[in-house]
Parts: sequence; structure tokens; C-alpha cells
Amino acid sequence: MTTSRATAPHAVHSRHGSVLVIVLWVTFGVVALALYFGNATGLELRATDNRTAALEADHAIDGAIRYAVSLLGSQTTPGTPTDPLTFAYVAEAVPVGNGSFWFLGRDPATDTPIRPMFALVDESARLNINLATAEMLELLPRMTPELAAAIVDWRDEDSDISQGGAEDETYLRRTPPYRCKNAPFETVEELRMVAGMDLDLLYGEDTNLNGILDPNEDDGDLTPPVDNRDGRLDPGLLEYITVHSREGTNRVDGTARVSVGPQGRQELAALLEERIGQARANEVLGRLTGPNANPDSLLQFYTASGMAQSEFEGVEADLIAGDPGAERLVVNVNTASAAVLACLPGIGFDNAAALVARRQSNPAGTVTVAWVTEVLDAQAVQQAGPFLTGRGYQTTVDVAALGHHGRGYRRVRAVIDSSAGSPRVVARTDLTRLGWALGRDVRLQRELLFSSNQTP
Repeated sequence: MTTSRATAPHAVHSRHGSVLVIVLWVTFGVVALALYFGNATGLELRATDNRTAALEADHAIDGAIRYAVSLLGSQTTPGTPTDPLTFAYVAEAVPVGNGSFWFLGRDPATDTPIRPMFALVDESARLNINLATAEMLELLPRMTPELAAAIVDWRDEDSDISQGGAEDETYLRRTPPYRCKNAPFETVEELRMVAGMDLDLLYGEDTNLNGILDPNEDDGDLTPPVDNRDGRLDPGLLEYITVHSREGTNRVDGTARVSVGPQGRQELAALLEERIGQARANEVLGRLTGPNANPDSLLQFYTASGMAQSEFEGVEADLIAGDPGAERLVVNVNTASAAVLACLPGIGFDNAAALVARRQSNPAGTVTVAWVTEVLDAQAVQQAGPFLTGRGYQTTVDVAALGHHGRGYRRVRAVIDSSAGSPRVVARTDLTRLGWALGRDVRLQRELLFSSNQTP
């Protein structure tokens, strides 16, 4: 009995200690669960916040495209150049609700910009791969004769193999096999299917297609893409080509443009009388005889008519040369790069450089196509004329957007076509996968904003 009474307090303390340990473990488990669910809730909150920012960016992009359509639809003359020097609009950090958008453009003043230019882009400044000949395509940077021939074989309707080209025999040996399309390209990315094409030729060093030299595009083999670290941006073919450019056939009111050929002589006479007076109109029409009776280009019409540039500027948007129903290759000489202009007959690399230099030195004097006659000789004008225009009827809207606190990056490239009168969106491609395209300055601003607005 004495022993039992002596050990009783020890047993009680032992039981109390066991209960304390159990309580501590339970408390620890509850705290651990609370921390786990709290962390999970925080992560879900952050993810929800990021999804909300992405939705805001998507809405900003939709607003940007509607804004561009409205801008182009408000022009008094279709095909007016979209150069920011001649066409006023906002293009940088434009707020839409809690989001903002930027139009990604191209800087015509330098070959290797390190900061993006925020502007709309004239799609007619590029070479249409559905209409260009193999000889034109061969003159593009990075192009080979074999690849040019394969491009023509891919889009033509027959199964005849061009010299160095490719038809079904080539593509059916691939894994998986497929046939040559023998139909026009629907997108420029479709070139990836053509024999001889690879990602390096298509994208070059500009893997995010923003037209500037980003740090990762000038660091050798340190980060993708592989580049030569020469301080210059070597873009791929995608920088120079399109499938959307075409001559506009309608005026801003929706009526057909007036032909400068014999079939449109009556309408031409009425238009000229309205714009430059009857006496001057008769002088112009009197010159359209003999070899000049059916000009095959507006440039030929301009040189044959004897009109002053100011007179021609007043009627150019209302006129069309050749067969209005025929689809033909045209390049906007007021916005195209030297690399694209050099591909056209009668121009070549020397004349292309001269045209760009003249355009940059006197931008106010390049409203119409007429100024080209001050740079090219008569023979070059005759050869290049059918392929040149002074107006662009297709506009690229390459828009990047962010949501609140600089989150939710999105990017979409759309093409707006005004060739039939009212502008309409004819293509839309999501480019978010290509990564950041807004340059260093916007990235630093975004990171600063992000760090100062961290969600708890």
C-alpha cells in the first residue's frame, strides 16, 4: 500500500506529460494545415490575379484593334500612309480599363534599332509571296534559288517541278508524308512546310518578331537564338514578306476607282475636269494617245500626262491602272525597305538605296508615287511602275498589352484590309508565345511597378 501511494503522483505526472505531447502534436498539425491552406490560398489568389490581368490585356488588345479600325475608317482618302509623321494617333501605353496596349512598329530610320518604335505598320511595304516571281523572291535576304523555286511550286496549280523546286515527290518522302499544296499561301508561317525552309531562315535572329535587337539576340551562344554577336539585327524572311497586300479597287465612298485606260476615259475626263478644270483636263487627255493610250501603271500615266505633282496628288487615290479585276503585286514605295524594293524589276540594290535615302531626306515630298520619277530614269520607271504604289491598303496591327500592375502580357498581330472601302480585319494571330517584345525600357518599368504592387 505504501509503494502504491508513493508511485501514484509519478503516474499522474506521466499521464499529464503524454497529454501535453499529444496536444502539442495536434497543435503542430493544425498549424501546419493552416499554413498549407493559407499558402495554397495565397497561390490561388496570385494565380487568379494573374488571370484577371491577362483578361484585362486581352480586352486591351480588342480595344486596340477596334481603335485601329476606327482610325483607318475615318480617313478621307483610302490608303493614306500610316506613318506617324503624316497620320496622328496614340500608339504607346494607351490605357483601356485597367490594361494598356502598345502598337509595335518599325523604325525606318535605322536598320538595327535597340528600342521599339510604336506605330502601325503598312503591310504593303512587304513582298507578297503569292504574287512575286521566283526571280523577285531570289533577291530577298537569306533566300536561295532552290527555296524560291520551291515556294513557287507550292503555290502554283500544277504539279510540274521547277528547276531546283519541289512537288509531291519531295514531300511524300517526309515523316509524316504530305502533299504539295498547289494553292496560294494562306499565312506566311505556312512557309515552314516548304522544302528548304527552316526556322533560322524564317525568323533569323529576330525570334520574337519585334524588329529590334534584344539582348538575347546579340549575345552569341549564351542564350537562344544563336546569333553572330555583331551588334546588328539579321531578321528572317518573315520581316520582308506577306500574303495580304493587294491594290485597292474602291474609293473611300465605296465606288470603283477610275481606270486610266481607254475603258475609263469618260470617267477620267469627268474626274480631271472636277479637280483641275476643263482646259487642263483636255491637255492631259490629249497626251494619252499612241503608246500612252493605255498606261500600265499610275507612274506611266503620271509621266505621260504631263501633270504637276500637286495635280496628280489630288487624283491619285481615285485612279487605277491596268485591269482592275486582275490581282497583281504592288509594293508601297513610301514605306517599303530597301531590301524589298530591290526585288522589283528596274530597281535593284543601288536604286533601292537611293529611293530610301530620298524618302528619308524629304518625307513631306513622298505623299504620292510621283516622286519616284525624280530618282529613277525613264527605263526604270517603265519597268518598276506596274509594281509600285504610293498607298497602302492593308495595315498590320501588332499589339502587345498588359493588365494591372504590369501583369498578364499578351500579344496579337492583326491585319486590317481597306482595299474595298470600309476597313475589316482579315487575319488575327496570337504571338504571345514568342515572348516579351516591348523592349528594355517597358520591361524595367513593368518590373518596378510589379515589385511595388506585390499582392500579399
